[in-house]
Formats: sequence, structure tokens, C-alpha cells
Amino acid sequence: MEQLNQYTITILGSMGGVAKSLLSIFNHSIKDIKDPIHHVLTNSKLYLIDINQGEKSYYKQLFPELTDKLTLLQFDLSDKDKFTQHLKSTNTKVVIDVSWADTVEMLECCNQLGVYYINSALENTAVDADDSLYGFPLTERYYRFEDSRDNFTNTKAIIGSGMNPGVVQWMAIKLLKENSESQPLACYIFEHDSSFYKDKNLIKPNTIYTSWSVECFLDEAILSYPMFVQHHLPLYLYDDVYATEYKVKLGNKEFYGCLMPHEEVLTLGELYDFEIGFIYRVNEYTTELIRNNLSNVDDLWNWKQKIIDPSDGEVEGEDLVGVLLVYKDKEIYMYNSMKCSDIFQKYKTNATYFQVACGIYAGTASLLLDEIALGVYYVDELLLNTQTNYGKYLTHYMQDFIYGENNSSDGLLHQRMKRI
Repeated sequence: MEQLNQYTITILGSMGGVAKSLLSIFNHSIKDIKDPIHHVLTNSKLYLIDINQGEKSYYKQLFPELTDKLTLLQFDLSDKDKFTQHLKSTNTKVVIDVSWADTVEMLECCNQLGVYYINSALENTAVDADDSLYGFPLTERYYRFEDSRDNFTNTKAIIGSGMNPGVVQWMAIKLLKENSESQPLACYIFEHDSSFYKDKNLIKPNTIYTSWSVECFLDEAILSYPMFVQHHLPLYLYDDVYATEYKVKLGNKEFYGCLMPHEEVLTLGELYDFEIGFIYRVNEYTTELIRNNLSNVDDLWNWKQKIIDPSDGEVEGEDLVGVLLVYKDKEIYMYNSMKCSDIFQKYKTNATYFQVACGIYAGTASLLLDEIALGVYYVDELLLNTQTNYGKYLTHYMQDFIYGENNSSDGLLHQRMKRI
């Protein structure tokens, strides 16, 4: 790692839920001498950029250990000249992008100056504005990024290092390496997020509740077609995401979730020749709400949107995210589960955002500490093509993983589906 007297890190989208969770981790890192990047953060300046920046008091109350390191800036990241000037004037070494700014545009600025870059998901403003891409927005963002990625040869960049995408690729590759004697029939990323308010009086009518960006959730849930990858080829079902559910069994746990497009399905699908999909179930309130409005699903965009925030009231449930390897006569799984009540007590955020922040933290530590060649990496590529210690960094904050095996198999997607 390059030794600097003062290290400059710029965080984009600093008022969002992921940034709040990441800053909470950094707030603990400063106090923990065993933290992998403790020595970096103690000698760092943090520049926080948001289009609607908060007050210093907001950050001081939540992150007291970071107060003297923070500089707050407010401007629109679509102003690339201003962003480039910021990178130059501050001598920024790493950009952590958890904003909605266009990924390619941010990377162009970083690549020009040799600044490292990491994000949790792909963003593309042109795709967001193009109604003709109905059904395929996530895939279109991915392919447009792929068209540009070879241009970024003067930076080190990790793309999609949240929870999923991100940590789930680490889980998948870990399980595949530990069970390398035979290739699975399929690999399914799964998530069961049961987090919801205990006090139902907090629930308002005509409001959609999720534990992360409601708009991004709806992008996957009602604006996209169900998608999976088979033989490296993305396949789409001409149907509503919420019209069909798919079974996931984890020992004594069992749930049905919907098949949704996701970045890690595409990146893992490039690498492995077996069926890959993402099966997702959110809280029961939102699940029923969408099902009951499938005939007028576009109206949901006009409803109010609310992120489930434990500071508003007690949140029950957990966010369980993992990987299921499917074989002819067995299934092997690994997952992490976090309860909002536990996470909020220590980190003042919800479980979903904290899981994403753990992935961002692991990727940031990899950029800062590991010998990585110039270029752009998805997390699966980072793990397979470099000597990164991503898993070591990740498990400093995400420590509890459940491993197990089912002694029978529910088969491929068409065998585990249930029409609603």
C-alpha cells in the first residue's frame, strides 16, 4: 500500500442509507486498532458529497469519531468538470460511490486522474430515462457498462461490492471451491427480508415499505421481467415478477420468493456454465400489496415510498441473504442473517443497509491494502483473478454465517416454481 501522510477518500451520496451505514463502520474502525484499515482512516480526510447535503450536526451526532475528518460538499455529480476539479484539488485517492450518479461518468473522471473507485451497483441515467427499455433496465445498465469498461485502464475499480451483488459472489465462490469435486446443476442467490415495523400503527395507506431504496426495488419488482442465466445466456420470462414464486429450503427454514434480475446473476453467469438466478422475498405487507395490484401495477409508482427505518419505531424480523448450490440429490447452502434490532443498537442503521456497507467496506479495504493490477473488477473477478483478502476484510464486521446441506434437491427453477 502506498504510504501517505494524509489519505483522501471521497464518498458520493453521503446522505443515503448505505453511506450512513458505511460511515458508522468507519466510526468503529477509528476506535478499533485491529480493524484492517484503522491505520488508514486515522490518517485520512473524508470528503462527503451529496446533491442535498445535510448539516454538520447530523454527522456529528451519528459519527463523533469522524467529526474532525469530515468536509461536507453539496453539488450535482452530473457536473463532471466540477467533480474532476474536486478530485484534483483534494488529491482524492479513492472514490466510494453510493450515489445515483452515472457509473460510467464517475469512472471516466477517476480514470483520467488515476483515482481508485468502488460502488455497490451500476447506475445509468440514460437507461433510467428511456421508457422503451421497460422489462430490461438492469440488464441494459450492465451491457452499456460492459461496452465501456475496457476504456478504464488507469484506475483500480471494484464494481458492485455491496451485499448482492458483492458479498454473495464471495459466498458462491467459497462454496464452489469447498465443493469442487462435482459441478452443481444450479446456483441460486436468495434473500428473505422479513424486516417490518412491530407497531402496525406506523403503517400509512398507499405507501410502499422496503428496507432499502423503494424506487430501486420497484425497478426490479415491477419494471423488469423475471430473469435467470443458463449456459451463459440471460433468459427472460414474459410475465410479472410477482406472478410466480420459487421454493428455497435451508434445513428447517423454507420460503418462496420471486425471480428477479440482478447484477451478480449476470456476472456469475459469464463465469459458470450452470443455471443461476436470484430469488427474493420482502416483507409480507409489501408482498401482498404488489400482488393485489398486479392489474394496475404502474399506479404503484404514484404511491408514497418509505424506507423501513428503526429510528422511527421497533423493527422486527431479519434480512437473510445467501447462496444455494443445487445438485441432483442434495443442496449445499451458506447465508448471513442480521436482525434490525441488533444492528440498530450498535450501528444506528437497518440490517439491509449494514449488509451492503460490509461489502463496500471489504472492497474499499481491498483497494487500499491489496496488490491489485489496474483495471475494472466485479467481485467474482476480483476473487478469482487477484490475491485479494476480501473475505478477511469482510468478516471483520460480518462474522456470522450459517452453513448447511439438504439431503434432497428441489431441482431447477422450473421444478421449484409455484404460480400465485
